[in-house]
Amino acid sequence: MSEAARRAVERAARDSRARLLAFLAARSRAVAASEDALSDAFRAALENWPRHGVPDNPEAWLLTAARRRLIDTARHEKVHALATPELIAALDEARVMSGDEMHAFPDERLKLLFVCAHPAIDAAARTPLMLQTVLGLDAARIASAFLVKPSAMGQRLTRAKTKIRDAGIAFEIPRSDQLPERLDAVLEAIYAAYGSGWDDIAGADPRRRGLVTEALELGALLVRLLPDQPEARGLSALMLYCESRRDARRGPDGEYVPLSGQETTRWSMPMIEQADRLLREAGLMGRIGRFQLEAAIQSVHAQRARTGATDWESIALLYEGLVRIAPTVGARVGRAAAAAQARDPQTGWALLQQIPAEAGAGYQPYWALAAHLLDRMDRPDEARAARERAIGLCEDPAMRAFLLGRA
Repeated sequence: MSEAARRAVERAARDSRARLLAFLAARSRAVAASEDALSDAFRAALENWPRHGVPDNPEAWLLTAARRRLIDTARHEKVHALATPELIAALDEARVMSGDEMHAFPDERLKLLFVCAHPAIDAAARTPLMLQTVLGLDAARIASAFLVKPSAMGQRLTRAKTKIRDAGIAFEIPRSDQLPERLDAVLEAIYAAYGSGWDDIAGADPRRRGLVTEALELGALLVRLLPDQPEARGLSALMLYCESRRDARRGPDGEYVPLSGQETTRWSMPMIEQADRLLREAGLMGRIGRFQLEAAIQSVHAQRARTGATDWESIALLYEGLVRIAPTVGARVGRAAAAAQARDPQTGWALLQQIPAEAGAGYQPYWALAAHLLDRMDRPDEARAARERAIGLCEDPAMRAFLLGRA
């Protein structure tokens, strides 16, 4: 295979897969069949492009190939819920899009996110389904984010796709009165996608690096789509606050730099100001939620760029509110860390010990904080054991080196 063709296929898979899948699934109303058709289209590209050259419009080529596979599947295999005449009529639009109009390729990702949040789908599967189907994460990475085994996550995703197919779930953005039961899962998926890219601080994985941009874009689209939903603004603000610090997370030699040690001059003030505006607008709506509270916590951290100090007492109080609304393991670890900074390590340690053992067992920040607090309480042997657990759970070499240095 020519190197140029291979790179073109990889680039198309990285940059266009989510949009292509959303476009096909929204029209065929079959998520699994669309995934199969698109996979076949990429395989065909690997065979065809080295021999005949990379097409002028790779997205259009892939869309046409996938569309043909969907129609063939409907004709010859009689896939459940895909009536051939209806499918052919619906996908004729894709044929038009494969021509000169392809530059106006529609963005169907938000529509498909809301489809995956349908109340008929198991609540535990909605966000993972979005992450895999719309945003392209594999089951193993999703399982890691949800602290479950990959096999269990794979089964959960398979059941959800079967439910969509067998129930004939409609591919349409819900009415305004249906938003409350779907919006939270969509917000969770966008934030989880951002978090997956954020965790790759080395930027070594192109797909994960692209997830950050995609999540920020989807967050902005969601604000425009639902201007009266304060949590959409809260999520967008939260991601912007975090993204404003990206350049400061690494030192000159690529070493990991924790938030407390970052040079605020390397933070992006335009991003912080944009996040401030979104958070203020959300607050004026008078309906507080998880993402607004998380954004508010990050806004207090951002104030260090202006004041030179961190108001840990305010952060601790905000975490108290967050834990009441969303008592996730991440929120509870954050509350313990903030309380230790605002008061004393013993207070933080007491809060950390309230987290069930099974919840913290595989959560790296839990053990990193435990090691830090045990050090401050002069319990070196326990601190060493906790730090070893944190290092063992750490995937990033720079962060692992940082923890070893702390030892």
